[in-house]
Amino acid sequence: MDVDYDAEAPEEGATKPTRRIKGRGGEDDDRYAGKSGQFESLPQDDEAGPARSIEGWVIVVSGVHEEAQEDDVFEAYSEFGDIKNLHLNLDRRTGFVKGYAFIEYESKQEAESAIKGMDGQVLLDQKLSVHWAFASLVTGVGAVEPSGHAMSDELTS
Repeated sequence: MDVDYDAEAPEEGATKPTRRIKGRGGEDDDRYAGKSGQFESLPQDDEAGPARSIEGWVIVVSGVHEEAQEDDVFEAYSEFGDIKNLHLNLDRRTGFVKGYAFIEYESKQEAESAIKGMDGQVLLDQKLSVHWAFASLVTGVGAVEPSGHAMSDELTS
């Protein structure tokens, strides 16, 4: 049995047939035309530093003891202001705290005072580390990382 391999080979200079894309985004549609394409967003600041969440100012506390209760964390941080929300994640398997907590304050001043007052403090024999949960970055010369350290010029240019 003889096989002719040249019969199916494309001619030189022939282009591949274009592939049709199916599904969402395959064709130009007017899904986001008009008001449906206008999305809500937070106002942008031109400065680096903490960023406000939708409802308030959120800080993250790491180094929380695994046997800590919500009341322990709440009592320690409520002296800096009215806590709007406190989230203490638990390990599903063990039921112990994972080691971090999110605390939301209404004002930036309350959150800043909690960071300054509790960073490095001890709660239930463990040293806490407290930082902003969200930070906005500014790109360009003199940009700042979320940790507050200046970024190198290689990364910003």
